[in-house]
Amino acid sequence: MSGHSKWATIKHKKAANDKARAKVFAKILRQVEVAAREGGGDPEANPTLRTMYQKARDNSIPMDTIDRAVKRGTGDLDGVTYSEVTYEGYAPGSVAVMVEVLTDNRNRTGAEVRNIFTKNGGSTSEPGAVAWQFDRKGQILVARATDEEELMLAALDAGAEDIVDDGDSWRVMTPPSDLHAVRTGLDGAGITVESADLTMVPQATIALDTAESAKRVLRLIDALDDHDDVQAVHANFDIPDNILETVEAG
Repeated sequence: MSGHSKWATIKHKKAANDKARAKVFAKILRQVEVAAREGGGDPEANPTLRTMYQKARDNSIPMDTIDRAVKRGTGDLDGVTYSEVTYEGYAPGSVAVMVEVLTDNRNRTGAEVRNIFTKNGGSTSEPGAVAWQFDRKGQILVARATDEEELMLAALDAGAEDIVDDGDSWRVMTPPSDLHAVRTGLDGAGITVESADLTMVPQATIALDTAESAKRVLRLIDALDDHDDVQAVHANFDIPDNILETVEAG
């Protein structure tokens, strides 16, 4: 099991407090706006918007709030124009990092992201230097109480590629274009979906086998993730369970 995936799941569950939820809401609504601007405001004709719309609903964002974000994206309401930017770099220990950003000021955000890398022992790199180490995938988290055989039958029948045991939940992996179809198949089978999103999956991982090395990498990841313009942070580290428990306890 990927220590990075487990850490991401832990962070997802910790985001239940009001302050963290407000920041998550703002980031998701920005994704909805951009998806609507680039592909139109009809979720049925815009697969990216459909995914982001469902992501917003999974996070209990009110429908009228989502609809306003769509209208800002299509120009029916005034809004800010955001640009999609991906920054690449390395965390301590040569861990590859990809940072997906939506910003209304590339120069400001670029400088701030580079500063976060530098302050936390990392460094940015040229476009393409890191991206080749990752594959774009759809990822669906399913409640751990779900029967494994039932989940496997429903997921594979809907087009899933793999099912991974993440301890506290099941992680269903799909081709990017099949995320919505697999999600729909699981919903139709009565399986409880915790979240569904597109992600970057590392082709290989770097083991962080001491608490200190794990803390140094996670310090950078958390600092990047906390930036308002950052939508997602992907990295190719792996933390053994015993080390992750030590880091959490600390």
